[in-house]
Amino acid sequence: METQLEQIRDLQKKTWNQSSPGWRKWDELTMDFLKPVGDEIIQKLKPQGDNYVLDIAAGTGEPGLTIATMLNNGKVVITDLAEGMLEVARENAVKRGIKNVETIVCDVSELPFQDNMFDVISCRMGFMFFPDMLMAAKEMIRVLKPGGRIAASVWNGPDKNLWFTTAMSSVNRNMALPPPSPGTPGMFRCAEENLIADLFSKAGFKDISQKNIEGKLNCGTADVYWGFASEVVGPVVNSLSMADDPLRQKIKSEVYKTINDTYPDGKVAIGFSANVIYGEK
Repeated sequence: METQLEQIRDLQKKTWNQSSPGWRKWDELTMDFLKPVGDEIIQKLKPQGDNYVLDIAAGTGEPGLTIATMLNNGKVVITDLAEGMLEVARENAVKRGIKNVETIVCDVSELPFQDNMFDVISCRMGFMFFPDMLMAAKEMIRVLKPGGRIAASVWNGPDKNLWFTTAMSSVNRNMALPPPSPGTPGMFRCAEENLIADLFSKAGFKDISQKNIEGKLNCGTADVYWGFASEVVGPVVNSLSMADDPLRQKIKSEVYKTINDTYPDGKVAIGFSANVIYGEK
């Protein structure tokens, strides 16, 4: 792997490990939030029986753990770049009594598996963070069996994901953050229409389809939203770590005002929009 890509990977590994306590704390809310996307991935993949499943960039374990409960004699290998995230995944497996799973820390660009091993691959909200997305897709098709199935999800544009922009807009107004370079890993890097579908095609997948999924972050109150945004949402967490206390409080006050103005009834449910892309080998 090129030195620049390795540097991006190492920085991401550090960042995700640092944020894993926040993901553990807010796991129930986060998994409820992402459930419609995971459900669509599962619906597309139709895992069953003795399927051997690979869940890439699984974080705290989904949709891999749910897939594991659907298998009779099958198994799910749950992978992520960050050991801290997989610790939470293992805890979740124990809590739910799920035993047909294995966790492996690995880089998607260098998957430690032989060719043609897996029946199914899932990847929920991972592609936009991979240093080289085409390399990642080629690794996925390499380890997938002929006829195997893959489904991945990515966020649509920021204008359709107010759960993110509500907090990040205030951060950007108050902090002189450098704009990301084009093509670098980031939340909305894959929002362009058909970007992942075209990437799948270049990697060699066929029978490609995609579907838009919409839902809500059902946080209920401004307090819960701020806790989630400031402890789970990576760009917000990273930005706030560079702010002093007065600036952090100013950003927080602005976010609270936006939330309370938008949801005067106090029932905070902020929309999201994502794309689920399916393909076969």
